[in-house]
Amino acid sequence: MTTEPSAPPPAAPGDAFHVFDTTLRDGAQREGITLTVADKLAIARHLDEFGVGFIEGGWPGANPRDTEFFRRAREEIDFRHARLVAFGATRRAGVDVAEDPQVTALLDSGAPVVTLVAKSHDRHVELALRTSLAENLAMIRDTVAHLRAHGRRVFLDCEHFFDGYAANPAYALEVVRTAHRAGADVVVLCDTNGGMLPAQVQAVVRTVVNDTGARIGIHAQDDSGCAVANTLAAVDAGATHVQCTANGYGERVGNANLFPVVAALELKYDRRVLPPGALAEMTRISHAIAEVVNLVPATHQPYVGLSAFAHKAGLHASAIKVDPDLYQHIDPELVGNSMRMLVSDMAGRASVELKGKELGYDLGDREVLGRVVELVKERESRGFSYEAADASFELLLREAVTEGPHRFFRLESWRTITDQGADGRLENEATVKIWAKGERILAAGEGNGPVHALDRALRAGLERLFPELARLTLVDYKVRILEGRHGTQSTTRVLITTSDGTAEWATVGVADNVIAASWQALDDAYTFGLLRAGLRPGA
Repeated sequence: MTTEPSAPPPAAPGDAFHVFDTTLRDGAQREGITLTVADKLAIARHLDEFGVGFIEGGWPGANPRDTEFFRRAREEIDFRHARLVAFGATRRAGVDVAEDPQVTALLDSGAPVVTLVAKSHDRHVELALRTSLAENLAMIRDTVAHLRAHGRRVFLDCEHFFDGYAANPAYALEVVRTAHRAGADVVVLCDTNGGMLPAQVQAVVRTVVNDTGARIGIHAQDDSGCAVANTLAAVDAGATHVQCTANGYGERVGNANLFPVVAALELKYDRRVLPPGALAEMTRISHAIAEVVNLVPATHQPYVGLSAFAHKAGLHASAIKVDPDLYQHIDPELVGNSMRMLVSDMAGRASVELKGKELGYDLGDREVLGRVVELVKERESRGFSYEAADASFELLLREAVTEGPHRFFRLESWRTITDQGADGRLENEATVKIWAKGERILAAGEGNGPVHALDRALRAGLERLFPELARLTLVDYKVRILEGRHGTQSTTRVLITTSDGTAEWATVGVADNVIAASWQALDDAYTFGLLRAGLRPGA
């Protein structure tokens, strides 16, 4: 017994152009991604909130997880913008379409839209399907017509279309015509191997649009690094349906990235493909989906990456101070992102001044500004990296522009000891002597490494005077050996990320010794955390 779909929600902002997302199927084929049913439901909600027109949920009947997803999606998600799409294949060769169990599973899914994959490359038909070219056309025709008769909207993905068109254009075009005549709403040309270039895609799509009369879509893999460009080239040639994945997830190197494609359509083509206001949520949606799939958001991703609007060179900063548009192709707020100024040895006065303003410090005094610039360049020459450690840079600024004490505690000395027993077991102990609020404090701590022991000793000595430290947690610790002297004599840079439960900040330390570098980063981390808690040094 099949499940008839309820009336699909209206597409937003209309049906003239389709934004079709296949993160839950094609994107899930990326190495390192394994989605539970709960993950797929969460991503589907994010995508619907973003306003895509179609969400391809997977292949019902192919595995229990996808079958369960379609059942739960029908019951648990009230789609406001998107239509849910089931993916499957045409009937098998020599099998009546009404008797094919995988076609029946597509109907049982209840999805109002079905995407069928079909062979459009003659060599694949004969070698992979092991059937005739005529039978392949019959399989397409019968399956599309059968699903249409049951009230489903049908899209057909022409697998390996561009390679097939190069080998046998007449047959590839006949596949498109057959699907169109049988009732497929859209015929999607797939660059399955990802090897096409924009000019090739544009020429082929234009020919197919003109010669078949079918509505054409594009599905581009990114093996040549051109998936987004190929998708837009297809739109230029007349395609009105784009298939993408969030953050470009997908098999091998991935698929056309949903977010640059949509941003280009909205901001460069002036084509409204999302509900009003949705584009400004793009960065948040991108990062939320990355969290669900348990991958770190790509920092250099166009539009939504942390570095998408980050400026480092002094020349750029000088121009941006006059007009941000001089070195930015859009206003980052349009896609929910923000401009960032990076401070490094490449920074000039404008970079530091803008970064200071971003952090709330007025560096209008040219003498102070010059002193900060020189200090940054001198420290960066020794290995400090302030572009990755905003908190340490803010402390540097604070000490340069404000009067009075700047630290809550002062180091007298520290010592770490690591003992290895005959059984190979390691024991780590640290002792610190510090001054705080007029007291000399001696404290010790043990940990699973010398830095952990040092951290525990520092906390043991300070938490009585500063109970706010109990809320701080070290969430990341990175060590890098810098270029210069070789081996164990090399300079070491330590980056520490700390959280107080509501925000995170990064601090940096550099020294010849990894423990000494770690102390510097810990000192900055706790100083910044206490400032965030509202305390003032010397109070």
